[in-house]
Amino acid sequence: MTNRVVVTICGEEYTFVAEESPSYMQKVGAYVGDKMEEVLNSTRVGKTDAAVLTAANIADELFKAQAAAEQLRRQIKGYLDEAGKAQSQVGELKREIVRLQQRLDNRGSK
Repeated sequence: MTNRVVVTICGEEYTFVAEESPSYMQKVGAYVGDKMEEVLNSTRVGKTDAAVLTAANIADELFKAQAAAEQLRRQIKGYLDEAGKAQSQVGELKREIVRLQQRLDNRGSK
């Protein structure tokens, strides 16, 4: 279901149309608005330049978050590989225990 939400960013109203929930779209709008205000308050640029700088800052955040997520995926894959090796070793050790128990049983029955 498509939702329509009006959000205010830097005093301007924008209509967002998306599948996401209205509360999510409001959250996105508020985030962009806050980032725009940060840029406008820290530099002497107009709204158009502030929008471009805000987009660049948000893209930077996105790329850094993606890199961090990829690093976590690699780390998790490493942990899973280690866990798989450990499971394999446990299986081998259990088989060795069974073999040793069988030897002991065979010696005890003689």
